[in-house]
Amino acid sequence: MIGKDEELQRLREGVNCAALLERMPPPWRLDKAESTRDCLKYRRGQGEIIIVNHAGRGWWDAGGTAKGDVFGLVQHLRPDMNFGHARKLLREMVGLQPSFPEHERVRSRGEGSTTAAERWTAAKPLRPGSRAWRYLADVRRLPSPILDAAVAVDAIREGAYGTAWFAHRDETDALTGFDMRGPEFRGFAKGGDKTLFRLPGWIGSREVRPRRMAVTEAPIDALSLAAVGRLQGDTLYVATSGGMGPGSVQALDLLLAGMAALPDALLATATDNDPPGERYAAFLAERAAAAGVRCERLLPPRGLNDWNDVLTRGRGA
Repeated sequence: MIGKDEELQRLREGVNCAALLERMPPPWRLDKAESTRDCLKYRRGQGEIIIVNHAGRGWWDAGGTAKGDVFGLVQHLRPDMNFGHARKLLREMVGLQPSFPEHERVRSRGEGSTTAAERWTAAKPLRPGSRAWRYLADVRRLPSPILDAAVAVDAIREGAYGTAWFAHRDETDALTGFDMRGPEFRGFAKGGDKTLFRLPGWIGSREVRPRRMAVTEAPIDALSLAAVGRLQGDTLYVATSGGMGPGSVQALDLLLAGMAALPDALLATATDNDPPGERYAAFLAERAAAAGVRCERLLPPRGLNDWNDVLTRGRGA
């Protein structure tokens, strides 16, 4: 007789997240143009996006921070289901393979009239005393010098209702989208594409090839790590804003390729201190190994979950 733990592991390994998505109504469809072999981008309705990674064993919601395994995906799509219901559903899907039905984009009237880059340009730079500044400084405990450094390279702007916008840029420094975080809202710019949030540890006007790259999940964690490490001049602090899509993987690989020729080049995986964060760190380590760059795991101290916890909880805050 199969044990409970053994069955859970069998379901995690035997059910493909993409196959599950394709069978959960309303149907999800694959965006083939924006997918890679390692990151499958599924769409549904108006702007719903889920990325399937880890060979079908993992997923993340591109519009938020939700991520996990196939059990988490069932409960993300069907919050009314408890763990037992999810297990019963997954038993029927063991061994099923995705058919990759293609998503056909239909533009609604007025959609795309304002691009993410245009909305970014129209937004105000982050400034001391604003609602977004107070959220970052008072709630998230980010020190003013770090916020000033981010403003200097146009990495943060002001959104509505005290929300901070964090720029995602490609290798040419062009803005591709922006992450939005505030007291009551989080998400990613509609119509934008995830690449990487970037904060250089050096003066932004200088041309520097970083010797060290530190990768976090959220931009606030990247800023927090920069604060804890006192903004090291040889380090590029980056964040993926959740799981990595094709644009993020490409941006990371380009940075690693540029670092590979440098002596003592290092990728520091500073993802969350939890099981999904460990899987994420393992994926990053694989990319570093493929590029010939040394990798190390960088965990927040004292068992804290992420690097912002070090500022808000770890220093007597």
